[in-house]
Amino acid sequence: MLLRRWILAALAVTLSGAFVAPAMAQEDLIFKKSTVWKALTPDDKLAVYGVDDPLVEGVACHYTVPEKGGVKGMFGVAEEVSEVSLACRQIGPIKFKDKAEQGDVVFRERRSLIWKKMQIVRGCDAKRNVLVYLVYSDKLIDGSPQNSTSTVPIMPWGNTGEAPKCSDWIR
Repeated sequence: MLLRRWILAALAVTLSGAFVAPAMAQEDLIFKKSTVWKALTPDDKLAVYGVDDPLVEGVACHYTVPEKGGVKGMFGVAEEVSEVSLACRQIGPIKFKDKAEQGDVVFRERRSLIWKKMQIVRGCDAKRNVLVYLVYSDKLIDGSPQNSTSTVPIMPWGNTGEAPKCSDWIR
């Protein structure tokens, strides 16, 4: 009876997450590099992806995640590990499309069928006029301390004049 309640609670939490609006950013696969060779099944790999901030024009982030191979990886049921690295840079003039909150989600991806997701969130260091990006993996049961941070100082670009203040756009 207790197991049944636990399963129903886990299912409710999982389904409630399905109705939350996903982050707008779309990832682009840059490349994959095999790290562990597996016979007859896919290798373990490191995959590098690029993501543009959907709210802040002129910022791109790249993150690297390990991808499990083997039989579980082949069928998409392997639970991926939490380690993710992140680098974000200004790639053009910074233009904010809308106001946002500290810690808003830029990108979200599931890292297992039910239990784990990876998120990139954005904040503003108003004192230094710097955008701060944090990637972390959260696990439904016990969380995850694995994280990485990258910062983007907002600088003037070309002849665009004064750089915008992130504090005017992110509260």
